[in-house]
Amino acid sequence: MQTNNDIYKDIRPYNDDEVSEAIQRLINDDEFINAILNYRFPQLSGVFGWLLRPLIQRFLVRKWSSVKTVEDVQLQVAKYMAATIEHSCDGVTHSGLDKLDPNQAYLFISNHRDIAMDPAMVNWCLYHNGMNTVRIAIGDNLLKKPCATELMRLNKSFIVKRSVKAPREMMKALGLLSDYIANSIETGHSIWIAQKEGRAKDGNDKTDPALLKMFYMEGRKRKQSFGEFMSQLHIVPVAISYENDPCDLAKAKELDAKRTTGMYEKGEFEDIESIVQGIVGEKRRVHVSFGDVITQPFESPEELSEEIDRQITDIYHLFPANLIAAGVADDSVSADEKDRFNAKLASQPEGVADIIRQMYAFPALKKSQS
Repeated sequence: MQTNNDIYKDIRPYNDDEVSEAIQRLINDDEFINAILNYRFPQLSGVFGWLLRPLIQRFLVRKWSSVKTVEDVQLQVAKYMAATIEHSCDGVTHSGLDKLDPNQAYLFISNHRDIAMDPAMVNWCLYHNGMNTVRIAIGDNLLKKPCATELMRLNKSFIVKRSVKAPREMMKALGLLSDYIANSIETGHSIWIAQKEGRAKDGNDKTDPALLKMFYMEGRKRKQSFGEFMSQLHIVPVAISYENDPCDLAKAKELDAKRTTGMYEKGEFEDIESIVQGIVGEKRRVHVSFGDVITQPFESPEELSEEIDRQITDIYHLFPANLIAAGVADDSVSADEKDRFNAKLASQPEGVADIIRQMYAFPALKKSQS
């Protein structure tokens, strides 16, 4: 469908009429088929890869033959999410959704612990409460392979061009992104975006005012004040808490390396490995807290980021691991929980164990100080 939104065609998710061709490109993508092969049949992929590739392609053609629209894709994703939650979680709960209007689009600004699962958990909660799923902001640093771009854009993701370095091109890309986000909200499509670039690897959730300045670029173009424009975006802070972070050890090792050597060299496939580990790794319980819609007109990005941080700190659901790490006595903390958490730390070098403890303690310590 040709619309005036085609100014966004390089960054937006696919429309219904683009779904079939995108799926066909995926099925014909050797790297995508090889990735499935290596993941599902690692022992056979080398010797029998030539035999299995066409079988996988035929299987995908059959499996996806009924997927024609964005909604069809979302239904498929919901099935995968159900299986993922069944195998890697002890339950997903949520709070605060009763305060939101199913007919209103929102800009969900979320804390960021996991690359793929944070927006997926938000979507899971919305989907099971009869609300529309979100359009997801994803950095182009995670889209180095064409098949990754196809998958993300099929799943309602839009692209944040972080790789652009030239100042003029960067401003142009940020202006288009700001325009796209405002247009999405105004046309009834909710947005999910992390409160800052990159995950909060140390457990300290903080909103980057630069993100809010990017949102306001469209408001400035419209000659609206910061407070007036931002209140039209219907911002809702979101706090996602995992009882166990499947990537906690990898995050701690990275922070420990930076602390001890001053640098950390990321491996070529590290982002992909983080995504896979975040999806399949043990999370135990997960809680998604939706905050209050920010309606008051804050006059500066700094003031607004403080309000988002205040809400995320306030609504963050604390699990026993958070309380144990912070040294907070609570009836919910059993001896078994203490033993479990201490065993996690005991298996690691002291520096890494200290960082893991701080990671889980931060939300509890911030809440006690607020």
